[in-house]
Amino acid sequence: MVRIPEYSGYRLKTVFENIGLYGFSGGSSSRRQNGLTCEDENRPTTKETVEVDGKRTKNVLVLMSDTGGGHRASAEAISDAFKIEFGEQYRIFIKDLWKEYAGWPLNNMENQYKFMVKHVQLWNVAFHSTSPRWIHNAYLAAFAAFYAKEVEAGLMEYKPDIIISVHPLMQHIPLWVLKWQGLNKKVIFVTVITDLNTCHRTWFHPGVDRCYCPSEEVAKRALLDDLEISQLRVFGLPIRPSFARVVLDKDDLRVELEMDPKLPAVLLMGGGEGMGPVKNTAKALGEALVDEETGKPFGQIVIICGRNKSLALSLESLEWKIPVKVRGFEKQMQKWMGACDCIITKAGPGTITEALIRGLPLILNDYIPGQVCKRASLLYEYEHKRMGENALKLAQPEAVFDIVRDIHELARQCGLSWTPHKFSRHHFRA
Repeated sequence: MVRIPEYSGYRLKTVFENIGLYGFSGGSSSRRQNGLTCEDENRPTTKETVEVDGKRTKNVLVLMSDTGGGHRASAEAISDAFKIEFGEQYRIFIKDLWKEYAGWPLNNMENQYKFMVKHVQLWNVAFHSTSPRWIHNAYLAAFAAFYAKEVEAGLMEYKPDIIISVHPLMQHIPLWVLKWQGLNKKVIFVTVITDLNTCHRTWFHPGVDRCYCPSEEVAKRALLDDLEISQLRVFGLPIRPSFARVVLDKDDLRVELEMDPKLPAVLLMGGGEGMGPVKNTAKALGEALVDEETGKPFGQIVIICGRNKSLALSLESLEWKIPVKVRGFEKQMQKWMGACDCIITKAGPGTITEALIRGLPLILNDYIPGQVCKRASLLYEYEHKRMGENALKLAQPEAVFDIVRDIHELARQCGLSWTPHKFSRHHFRA
């Protein structure tokens, strides 16, 4: 049963009045019109303040959800890039605000995602039916009314100077809460889009200070949803710095990962949830990579099952004629990609980009209806050109550093030197 706060009716009415149910007439941030305005106020220093060499570090809150592996991977990439570029100037918090603070259905998005990707037509219907702005504005405004205090509590805990959203459902509600608190001109809010081309429209909110787009196509879609050119940057998809800057030797990696040093290796994946025809593909490869005359293997397989423990157990129980390694959720994909010769995977944007950076031949064996099928067609266009010339252009391995540098410049322009913001509670009383 969903608990409905006593003030929800009042708040819901206020939300609709402020944002406009059919648009952003009232919810569009004044930042778009007047630029980012930062006010340096004398506020008492709290115990959460940390100083390095006499300067207060800035708190960066990265909002994500484990609906697939790509959002967390992008969040961690941004965190790593901040640390490499700016050391201790920033404290990074990666959080699923809905899971930790909100109620149903927001706190159950992971399970909902897993269910829908197993029933892809349901996903397809949900993706397209919630695309119109008036529809997703309405249901997000309702969630904001029910869970405003909970979201406020999450923001109070981390007192962010900068908020970075890497998930399509992490824009509207936090921005509305910041507006209600009077902090929308004091907290930098940026969106980093983690879909390569066809994005759900909830990614685009005109109240953000920056919207980082992975491609020109996404930037054009953002313009159609009322963002301005000054808000957009096209840098590419944020990929972990270990992919962009670490040079790994294949022979050394195979020794480290206990792989056969001679046999060509196929990396088989199904995303963070281990979805798609992973098992059937693995069994077919297991038969195909055996010489019929000699019975000897001429290839090996590394299978990444992600969080799908039942898939891993099922594959481990099979008898294989070739060397096979079955792995769960991996945080060092750069090593496994560096040790293999090609990759078979679903059309996930992060995996596609990482494979392109590594120069791995890429075979797509599955996709989710909606935005992901367009990724497959986009990749098809590049594959039928000279891949060596286009791979790094599409992948843009330095994108994550470009993103954090631009955020840092925003912080510099804003003069983020004040002591932490105070989140007041009276805004949420009826």
